[in-house]
Amino acid sequence: MGIPPTIREDFPILRQRVNGKPLVYLDSANTSQKPRQVIAALVRYYEDYNANIHRGVYAIAERATAEYEAARAKVAGFLGAAEPAEIVFTRNITEALNLIAHSWGRHHVGPGDEILTTEMEHHSDLVPWQLLAQERGARLRHIPFDDHGRLILDDLDRLITERTKIVALVHVSNAFGTVNPVAEIARAAHERGAVVVVDGAQSAPHRPVDVQALGVDFFGFTGHKMLGPMGTGGLWAKRSLLEEMEPFLGGGEMITDVWLDHATWNEVPWKFEAGTQNVGDTIALGVAIDYLERLGMDAVMAHEREITGYALERLRQVPGLHILGPGLDERGGVVSFTMDGMHPHDIAQVLDQDGVCVRAGHHCTKPLHRKLGMAASVRVSFYVYTVKEEIDVLTEALLKTRELFRVAG
Repeated sequence: MGIPPTIREDFPILRQRVNGKPLVYLDSANTSQKPRQVIAALVRYYEDYNANIHRGVYAIAERATAEYEAARAKVAGFLGAAEPAEIVFTRNITEALNLIAHSWGRHHVGPGDEILTTEMEHHSDLVPWQLLAQERGARLRHIPFDDHGRLILDDLDRLITERTKIVALVHVSNAFGTVNPVAEIARAAHERGAVVVVDGAQSAPHRPVDVQALGVDFFGFTGHKMLGPMGTGGLWAKRSLLEEMEPFLGGGEMITDVWLDHATWNEVPWKFEAGTQNVGDTIALGVAIDYLERLGMDAVMAHEREITGYALERLRQVPGLHILGPGLDERGGVVSFTMDGMHPHDIAQVLDQDGVCVRAGHHCTKPLHRKLGMAASVRVSFYVYTVKEEIDVLTEALLKTRELFRVAG
């Protein structure tokens, strides 16, 4: 069963007009819109059972605790985790990746060791490893990409050495849209004893993910890109890894006991969730996962493939437009491009006059754009609510933009 044509009725924000034109939201890689079911869940929490979790013994506190832990179980099922305890809630994927660098990296990476990432990582999966390498005296290495935005794996055996402790890479590039061969890279990393960290910010919302089938050790995700509220996300890791790691933050609820001079830690995953958590939003994230599960992730992926294929076809009809990244068979629902003679920011501002929302800039991938010899690009990205008519509006708006700037050709 595909995505139902009535799905847009679930997204109140899509009903509005911007600058007198129907809103065309093509920036879902930045953040997704939220269905009314998720919004209602958040309102319901604050109206009906707003209370702190794991503390109170009264009814609404016990309900809040139960709903919060139910959300954890939903995430575990969604990602193919062995058990809910393997899911640690964080504010976003950036925090999840920093947690790994801090709690695992600082205890396993030393002088002369190596950390391998890729040239297409966004800053959240680069800067934590840069900080770790600087602190521990380790060396950073990078898997390069080719002219089509695909990782060059011919030299992988040379790049992953006996000194490699961590291989960190993005599952789906937020700039190229490239779907990387994570399982293949994970096998090579494990042969040399390295752990594999996957940035799933652009994969978990858009395609079926089974962390065990991928064969990785850590998988981070962010909730606001998958129909959930902002400030939600998390980390999956094998229980054995979580148990050996020290806490990322210290404070309340992450302890079993505290004396004046020392403390002992709670069980996983709670030893990584210090202080009052983002309870209502996390419960709403669980509702977002319910929503995606009802649609079916195979259907979500098929819908995005259809929309992306149509977008690639239409965008190629715009003279002077250059698409970044690989062909349809190797990409997700992200298309970045440049246009001759026009700055991406100018394009985005003109499109906004037609109600079309796109992202312009470096998309938090400055090294990627620097290698391409450009400061910025325009990015359009799709989700379950995107329809082909919106791609038509985008295409016509780009042609009009080109005319406005009087680009020859």
